[in-house]
Amino acid sequence: MKELTKAEEQIMQILWDLEEGFVNDIIAKMPEPKPAYNTVSTIVRILEKKGFVAYKAYGKTHQYFPLISRKNYTRMFMRNFMGSYFGNSFKEMVSFFAKEDNMSVNEIEELMQEIKNDIAEESGENASTNTKK
Repeated sequence: MKELTKAEEQIMQILWDLEEGFVNDIIAKMPEPKPAYNTVSTIVRILEKKGFVAYKAYGKTHQYFPLISRKNYTRMFMRNFMGSYFGNSFKEMVSFFAKEDNMSVNEIEELMQEIKNDIAEESGENASTNTKK
């Protein structure tokens, strides 16, 4: 899966929220100053070529919808980010953000619990039975 440009990601965020929409629907959700219709249309077609969106045709009009979920893209993005900046070490990444954001012990524990829950969910286990305090 390819990484999105900033403009592509902005449009994907809107499509993920809308679940499906026409170019005008996407533009309506964008901040001022609104980009030109042709600009958004071009970016959506690029997203289609990259395999991120598909469409339903209604005559000459297309209603677009995401093919990749926000969660799957986030997972892929974070893996690439972690590999590029932290040598694929989750521990290094968490340590960096904990130091930079001056996280409290409670915040770090909450983060670790969320991670344990996500791991358990992916493996089909109940995280609450695997938590040690």
